[in-house]
Amino acid sequence: MANTVEYYLSKGFDKKAAEYFASGRKRPIKVIPQDFLHLMITFDNNETRILNMSPYIQKGTVYEVLNDESTFKRCYIDSDGSICWDKDPTIDSSKIWSNKIDIGADNCYLESESIKKE
Repeated sequence: MANTVEYYLSKGFDKKAAEYFASGRKRPIKVIPQDFLHLMITFDNNETRILNMSPYIQKGTVYEVLNDESTFKRCYIDSDGSICWDKDPTIDSSKIWSNKIDIGADNCYLESESIKKE
């Protein structure tokens, strides 16, 4: 049985997150890099959203290497439903875990903006 918005609010979630989790978590099924530092992500509920990665890609963070546009454009969805990048495309990130940078599905949904279809 799914928990209600009120349940998540009582656990300290903000309203946006409470509504998201109460309605059911979404999983990315397609990701396409857009203009530099933006991703177009389609979720399993057929909603397409744009995620601006620029707040994440800051000097001194794990995401700093994504400042290289060719690296940024090599995004993919892993088996856990996270959006990922391999720092070095010649290394298998399933064997060398420290080669992979990721952002979880929940963050991708909550931090992105819906594309309104007219």
